[in-house]
Amino acid sequence: MKYSFDDFAPGRSFPLGPKTVTAEEIIEFAMEFDPQPMHLSEEAGKASILGGLAASGWHTCGMLMRMTVDSYIGQSSAHAGLGVDFVEWKKPVLAGDTLTGSSTVVERRVSKSRPDRGVVRLRHELQNQHGDTVCIVELNAMLATSAEATP
Repeated sequence: MKYSFDDFAPGRSFPLGPKTVTAEEIIEFAMEFDPQPMHLSEEAGKASILGGLAASGWHTCGMLMRMTVDSYIGQSSAHAGLGVDFVEWKKPVLAGDTLTGSSTVVERRVSKSRPDRGVVRLRHELQNQHGDTVCIVELNAMLATSAEATP
């Protein structure tokens, strides 16, 4: 493992992306999980306040999760997510958008009941190719406090 709890100092940021969003994946996700018109067709998206074929907010969160795994979580001593405290979808993610962003450590603490584990609070922010923030997520994750204690 590359990253343990000790590597998640407050203020540290991890880069996310880039990820280009295709119309096909927006429609595929929507058909399975969020079959609202603005996620299923360009015409319906343009007729909505979203302005085009738009990814579901839940799809955006899924893409964010994949970007965190690819950037650092997949190489860490992460044990589990402990819940999402905050999600805000600021702007629509449209077909053709390219997403980038960062995960920033807000705070961390060693568990009182399990000192071999720590809790890290992270703030994730994604932007589109225009620099517009499209999504903000804050959550807590549990990590091993040393590389030897990986899951």
